[in-house]
Amino acid sequence: MEHLLLLPAMSIPEKVLRTLVVYFFLLVGLRLAGKRELGQLNAFDLVVLLLLSNTVQNAIIGDDNTLTGGLIGATTLIIINWVVVRFLYSHPDLDKIVEGEADCLVRDGKIIYENLKKETITVPELELAARKQGFASLDDVDKAMLEVGGALTFVAKHPTEEEARHRELLSRLDTLAAAQTELFTRVSAMK
Repeated sequence: MEHLLLLPAMSIPEKVLRTLVVYFFLLVGLRLAGKRELGQLNAFDLVVLLLLSNTVQNAIIGDDNTLTGGLIGATTLIIINWVVVRFLYSHPDLDKIVEGEADCLVRDGKIIYENLKKETITVPELELAARKQGFASLDDVDKAMLEVGGALTFVAKHPTEEEARHRELLSRLDTLAAAQTELFTRVSAMK
C-alpha cells in the first residue's frame, strides 16, 4: 500500500516537464483569451476556469495517482510561478507583453464601446460591477478600467453631488463667518 501511495508511476523529470508545458500553455492561452476570463465576470467564465483546471490535471499527473506524484506536480507549479513572477518583475517591458495593459472602459464619464466589445463585456455587466463597488449607476463613474489581472476598477466623478453640496455649504458658512466678524468689528468701533 505504501508503494502505491509514495512511488510515482512516472519519472520525476517527465512529471516536471509535463507540469512546465501545461503551465506555459495556460499562460499563453489565458493571455490570448483576454482579461475577462481572469476576472470571472459571469458564470460562464467561472465554468471555463473550473473545467480548464480539471482538463489539464491529467496532462500534469497522467496516470499517476500517488501522493508523491501530486506533490511533485504542485511543487513544480509553485517553483516555476515563483521564477516567472520574479523574472517578469525585473523585466518590465517583457512583463507588459506577457500581462498586457489595462483597458479603459469609461473615460470622462463616457463608455468606450469599442473597448467593451474587444473585451466582450456588456454594458449590464459593467453596470453590475459598478454597483458592486458602491456606484448607483454608470452616471456616477468618471473612469472605469479593466486591469491586467481582470479586476474592474472605477473612479467616481469629482466632485460628486454630495461633495458639491458640502463645498457650497462650507462657502456659505465662510461668508456668514466673514459677515459676522465684520459686524462685530463695526459694533466694537461704535463703542
